[in-house]
Amino acid sequence: MRVIKNYLYNAFYQVFILLVPLITTPYLSRVLGPTGVGINSYTNSIIQYFILFGSVGVNLYGNRQVAFVRDDKCKLTRTFYEIFSMRVLTVILAYVAFLIFLMFTHQYHVYYLAQSVSLVAAAFDISWFFMGVENFAVTVLRNFIVKIITLISIFTFVKSYSDLTTYILILSLSLLIGNITLFPSLRRYIGRPVIKGMHIFKHFWPSLVLFVPQIATQIYLVLNKTMLGSMTSVQAAGYFDQSDKMVKMVLAIVTATGTVMLPHVANAFANGEHEKTKRYLYKSFSFVTAMSVPMTFGLMAVAHKFVPLFFTARFLSVTPIMTIEAIVILLIAWSNAIGTQYLLPTKQTKAYTTSVIVGAIVNLIMNIPLIILWGAIGASMATVLSEASVTLYQLVAIKKQVDFKALFTDTFKYLLAGVLMFVVVWQLDQHLPSTWLMLIVEVILGILLYALLLVVFRVKLIHEAKAILKDHH
Repeated sequence: MRVIKNYLYNAFYQVFILLVPLITTPYLSRVLGPTGVGINSYTNSIIQYFILFGSVGVNLYGNRQVAFVRDDKCKLTRTFYEIFSMRVLTVILAYVAFLIFLMFTHQYHVYYLAQSVSLVAAAFDISWFFMGVENFAVTVLRNFIVKIITLISIFTFVKSYSDLTTYILILSLSLLIGNITLFPSLRRYIGRPVIKGMHIFKHFWPSLVLFVPQIATQIYLVLNKTMLGSMTSVQAAGYFDQSDKMVKMVLAIVTATGTVMLPHVANAFANGEHEKTKRYLYKSFSFVTAMSVPMTFGLMAVAHKFVPLFFTARFLSVTPIMTIEAIVILLIAWSNAIGTQYLLPTKQTKAYTTSVIVGAIVNLIMNIPLIILWGAIGASMATVLSEASVTLYQLVAIKKQVDFKALFTDTFKYLLAGVLMFVVVWQLDQHLPSTWLMLIVEVILGILLYALLLVVFRVKLIHEAKAILKDHH
């Protein structure tokens, strides 16, 4: 039940982080317009590279290291202070690099400086520690409060295109304040730092090893917007960003299992329970497939109605981008289950890293011709191809360790249910009027139809869910 509770906390946390853009996006689309949205997404994509280099893979590495030593307070204290100090130093170096970059760039200076507050915030991000000790409640509560204040600030201070700098500052400062508020909760777990015997840089190399896949992942998360902004226009980057936001929001519900399962599987693996780690993989793979299939087909089916309602008619170009990009929900769900929930906790970092590098290379190579030919639509095609290559590589990497039949149990049933649901919802979408009420009706009908089909197809997951609930009662 602890895993389920943590999953729900983390899913709630991930969805809530993204709910803020869900509430603010329609408003900001109207107030800032495609250009304002585009400048924000373009300058943010650049600052993300500096944040990435400042963070050197600490989020994954710190989570895992803390999970390994969490039963020994003395070791836990030392591990925390060593990793935290190392990250502060690397963020300072990244900020110096950012200032050098500013000297050579001739536009958007004010926006870049406002974005750079997020880089400072990265130094104080210790959420990896609480994930390692499997306390997700503290990060959820903190973010909830900070995001509410952010929402109120956006609606109060951002009224037109001229408030773009204010908007960027509100987002950056909320990250900084949110991160600082986590520190008081540390007292429960760790003691005072002992400077003697601290080895800050012994963590540098192992976290750098985990940093390579994060660079690659980030490159193909951010590269599309950077390339669109420089090759096509900031508006195209804005269109792609709007589609990306929606897809990522849906994905957060699925990938929340990864963050929760990583310390859990790492702990089982550290205790030598290898069969148990495989059982975890089969269960979570089935779960993420069941969740991501209806999300993929559902988003495709309603995109036509959803985009103009949500982003306004000025963003109609987002519809085809979102329809194509929805495919990555299923692909990322699979690579998240294999990579984050199996390869990383079982210390197969090399296979994980290679898979993500393959994805980044495919993305870079495919982006150039596809963006030249089709702009933002091309960028979404490149994203799908790169995610497919990551998943494919990971499947090849584990083929000798796992039983594919057990891994893909019921996958065909989920896909069939998803396709049937898509056909029905898409037909409805064509004929029902374009209103929020009709959109909600379509979504609810889609969910009910999919759930009903899973019962009809008698998928194993339903029996497992019943068993868990029965045990709990």
